[in-house]
Amino acid sequence: MEHRTLGRTGRELSIIGFGAIVVAGKTQEEANALVREALDRGVTYFDVAPSYGQNQETEKKLGPALEGQRDRIFLACKTAERTRAGAEAELRRSLEHLRTDHFDLYQLHAITSQEDIATIFGPGGAMEAFVAAREAGMVRHLGFSAHSVEAAFAAMDRFDFDSALFPINFVNYFQGHFGPQIVARAIEKGVGRLALKAMARTTWKENADRPFPNCWYEPMTDPYWAELALRFTLSEPITAAIPPGDPRLFRMAMEFGERFRPITDEERAELRQYAASLQPIFQAAA
Repeated sequence: MEHRTLGRTGRELSIIGFGAIVVAGKTQEEANALVREALDRGVTYFDVAPSYGQNQETEKKLGPALEGQRDRIFLACKTAERTRAGAEAELRRSLEHLRTDHFDLYQLHAITSQEDIATIFGPGGAMEAFVAAREAGMVRHLGFSAHSVEAAFAAMDRFDFDSALFPINFVNYFQGHFGPQIVARAIEKGVGRLALKAMARTTWKENADRPFPNCWYEPMTDPYWAELALRFTLSEPITAAIPPGDPRLFRMAMEFGERFRPITDEERAELRQYAASLQPIFQAAA
């Protein structure tokens, strides 16, 4: 599997990441098997958050599954805490669950509003914990994830982050005008780019059957379109993409990643036409 450098960190990541929500609801044995399979197929980028699953279950399962493999991987974690005290406590708990003494990347999770920004960067805010943790060697690099253009811009304007994790998806691009502006600003600021929601299709219809319980959106399931969608995202100037949190779709994404080739202009036009009838899961404010 291809590997790419994450921004100015100098670290090489597999272009397909292991989103730990994929082990939510699984047994420890199933989690161990998924991690082994991912490692065998060249996945080195692992992403987790305490909010994935019930009672921090994904952290608690990923820690044992990764035991003995720590030096082979790039381990990213997140916190949704906005204060220094909350972030410090959650960081220590996550390190304990993951059975490691440091994270390669620690991220503000899902910053969305200006209220988030004000608290995070204000006195006693989470950024104080982040900077202190980096100085103490508990984290190597600092980043954020965002589902809002305005929040992503504000974060990059307030701090020199190493990475930004946000949705990069063809429907969002073509129908929601969401994504390209964040990529451009991140490049301008020298911030590494990581992608979410590459294989998202649209919002779930009301009362629709939801065969993928870890996906709050309707994912791409047709192999042809799913591969085009992922190739679209990986053809943008990003380092890696995290697939949907379902083992079936994760395995599909690994297969696509192993044979990745950049999307052509003709295929991009095909995706634009396909997206025309779909509702984006994110869109830029008018």
